[in-house]
Amino acid sequence: MTRRLMEGSEAIAEAAIAAGCRFFAGYPMTPFTELLESFARRLPEVGGVCITAESELEAIGMAWGAVSTGARAATGSTGQGLSLMQESLSEITRAELPLVTVNMARGQGDYYQATRGGGHGDYYHIVLAPVDIREAVEHMQLAFHLADHWRNPVLLYGDYLLAHTNEAVEIERIDFGELPSKDWAVDGTLGGTGRSRSVDPLGFKKGGGGVDPETLWNRLQAKHEEICRTEARCESESTDDAELVVISFGSVARFVRHAVRELRAEGLRVGWVRPITLWPFPSEEVARACGGARRVAVLEQNGGQMIDDVRLAVLGAAPVVGIGGISTDSSGFGIGAMLAPDEIRKRIHSALETTENRA
Repeated sequence: MTRRLMEGSEAIAEAAIAAGCRFFAGYPMTPFTELLESFARRLPEVGGVCITAESELEAIGMAWGAVSTGARAATGSTGQGLSLMQESLSEITRAELPLVTVNMARGQGDYYQATRGGGHGDYYHIVLAPVDIREAVEHMQLAFHLADHWRNPVLLYGDYLLAHTNEAVEIERIDFGELPSKDWAVDGTLGGTGRSRSVDPLGFKKGGGGVDPETLWNRLQAKHEEICRTEARCESESTDDAELVVISFGSVARFVRHAVRELRAEGLRVGWVRPITLWPFPSEEVARACGGARRVAVLEQNGGQMIDDVRLAVLGAAPVVGIGGISTDSSGFGIGAMLAPDEIRKRIHSALETTENRA
C-alpha cells in the first residue's frame, strides 16, 4: 500500500477497519466527533455499521451487545462522555468482553479516569497512549488484538492534536499472532439446544447453572496480574548518563522528546522516558531508566496525575518533581501555551539547573 496524508481521526478509523472492526457507536463531542464521522463514512462501505447514539449511555450499550456476539466492535468519546460509560465499562470487564474504546481527550486530564477507572469493583483496562498518528494506527490494531487475547477491554488514549493533525501514514492489517477462539460468543447458534450461552459480569450461566462470583473475580485478578507482567510497554532515550530524566506521555511526549534532543545536542545530560502503556504502568522500565539520575521531572498536561505512578516506580531513589501543569485554550481542548517548544525547553532547563545546584 502507498502512504497517504491523513487526519488522525480518519487514520484511526481506517486502522480499526483494517483490524476487522465492523461496528462502532458513539455520541458526538469534539474532539471525538471527527472519529465518529470517519467511522460513519467508512463502515457502511465495508459492510459494517456505525450508529450515532442518543447519548454515551446508549453507545456503550450498543457496543456491549455487538462485542458479545464475537464481532470486533468499538466505542468512544471524550473524557466527559466516558464518565457516563464507567458503570458499563466495569461490568464489561467482569463479563470478559474484548471491547475497544477510544478517548479523544481534551488534554491529559483524564489520566486518572483511564488508569483508575470510575466504575465499581476490581477491574483494569489496558491503556495505550500513542505519541503520533503513525503509532496510533499501530496501536488501534494492537488494541483489538490485546482485547481478544486477554478478553479484556482496551482503551486508546488520544487527544485533540492526534485527532486533528495530519500525517503521511500507510495502513494495512498487522498480524500480531494467533488468538483464542471466541467459543464464548453469544451468536445464536446454540439457541433451542439447551446449551445456549449468556454473558454477564457474574460469569457464564449454562443450563441454569452459574459461577460463584468470588471464584470468577479471583480469576480475573490473576489475569490482570499476568497482564501487568507481560504487557507493560515503554520507550526511553539518553538515560544512561542522564542527571535529569524527563517523563511524559502521549502527544506531549513528542514535544518533550524534541526538546530533550536539542538539549542533548548542546551537551546537557538529560534523558527522556515515555510510558506507552499507562496501564499496566511500566514501573520496572521507568525505575531502570531513572536508576542513575539525580532528579526525575514529570511533564504532563494536567495538575499532576501520572506523577503518582512515577513516584511509586522510582521509590525514592531520586526526587520526582512535576514540571507540567494545566495548559489549555479558551475552548478547553488542551492546546495551551505549555506546548510551545521554548516553554518546554525552559521548564526542562530549570529542572536541570536545580539538579546541578543541589549536587
